Amino acid sequence: KYNLSDGVSERLTYGNHSTYLQDISPDGKYMLYSTSKENITQRPFSLSSLYQVDLETLKVDTLFYEDRFLGGAGYSPDGKQLLLTGSPEAFGGIGKNCGDHPIANDFDTQAFIMDLATRKIQPITRDFNPTVSPLQWNRGDGCIYFNTEDEDCKNIYRYSPKDGRFEKLNLETDVTTNFALSEYNPGIAAYIGQSDYNAGAAYLYDMKKKTSRLLADPMKPILDKIELGKIEPWNFTASDGTVITGKMCLPPNFDPNKKYPMIVYYYGGTSPTTRGISNPYCAQLFASRDYVVYVIQPSGTTGFGQEFSARHVNAWGKRTADDIIEGTKQFCKEHPFVDDKKIGCLGASYGGFMTQYLQTQTDIFAAAVSHAGISDVTSYWGEGYWGYSYNAIAAADSYPWKDPELFTKQGSLFNADKINTPLLLLHGTVDTNVPVGESIQLFNALKILGKTVELVTVDGENHFISDYDKRIKWHNSIMAWFARWLQNQPEWWNEMYPERHL
Repeated sequence: KYNLSDGVSERLTYGNHSTYLQDISPDGKYMLYSTSKENITQRPFSLSSLYQVDLETLKVDTLFYEDRFLGGAGYSPDGKQLLLTGSPEAFGGIGKNCGDHPIANDFDTQAFIMDLATRKIQPITRDFNPTVSPLQWNRGDGCIYFNTEDEDCKNIYRYSPKDGRFEKLNLETDVTTNFALSEYNPGIAAYIGQSDYNAGAAYLYDMKKKTSRLLADPMKPILDKIELGKIEPWNFTASDGTVITGKMCLPPNFDPNKKYPMIVYYYGGTSPTTRGISNPYCAQLFASRDYVVYVIQPSGTTGFGQEFSARHVNAWGKRTADDIIEGTKQFCKEHPFVDDKKIGCLGASYGGFMTQYLQTQTDIFAAAVSHAGISDVTSYWGEGYWGYSYNAIAAADSYPWKDPELFTKQGSLFNADKINTPLLLLHGTVDTNVPVGESIQLFNALKILGKTVELVTVDGENHFISDYDKRIKWHNSIMAWFARWLQNQPEWWNEMYPERHL
């Protein structure tokens, strides 16, 4: 604590653990802080504790001690309750609602309210499908505001503790990236967001009238000069009865009498592919090159309810790949303007894994691109900074010695002989999430098998390609690969990567 009046600093926490400030009570008398310690023998491999400190006496009240699956904490406006976040498995699984699945997806963050006097905990998002991230417990109206993954949108909801109801705010953006309530006028909020046709627009929101006023739209002059393709939702019912949502983006100057090549895109990690034009795999960008783009939200992603997201756990491609294959076939069947002999697919990280795995399951794709993809679940599990912790969710309570079939048969490396699709592997050389060896070993396997494969490494780049010049070459490599195989135009690729005779 630093006293502004006399410049004196006082240390408030002690011990050998790193501490994290969670909140200070509204009256300034108490502080919430948490600690975390390694617990390598049990998922999720860490234990968290939460403490409340009386700032006058420095007396510590232990609220939770070395619990699993805990997230953040914050005070209610009156300081009598706490808003807690955590996995569906937190607090003995009281927030778990994943149907017949034994283990929930820990990325599907849930919210809880704890009464400090009784220590009773209430799971408030158990039956709420969007994945939540708390913004503020507002003292003006007593509501809790959340930013959410809400299917392919990021919407702002407010929750009323009085009646237990969620209300989606009537905002102008589909993907709200920043939202803030006025500190001195709780009837006003400011927010920034995007949609499939704009980006970076800022608004002022009137909470009573539920209307927005545009403050700034700095990208509009640029976007007005760009002809964007038409985007429409397209959903289908999978063979298991699940409605799988998605969208299609048509090329500008679309002609329904023509035959177009198509690119299929799907989630990475376990978050949905959101709307918008500012992501690196923007549907509009590929559509501008005369492709039909099909973006699918297959089983396993968050934002669609706990049962749907739990399909990601201990699957490593099962069911998710089936959704993508079934959806792609059905899309082509219903849209005769798609050339079903010229379909490409693209994904990054877990999406890169999915690109590789799909080629072991089907030959419907004419070209595939995997950025930072995982080829061997076992080596990924044992290497890198994130492998074992990501598998604490994707392969929860499973290990190579316990379930060798999951760790081998679900990877592309052990099924490399089944891959017939021309495959482009892209990887940053210093990727700490998915080590570059994941692409190198599949490249070697496919070369030995005489398959069509190329490997492009980006020197000095991590999981995300951030250097601008390298990013342009990285993206052009993707476009040139698809042009070569889907549009019968190999010139771009050959210019970038001329054949070498050693």
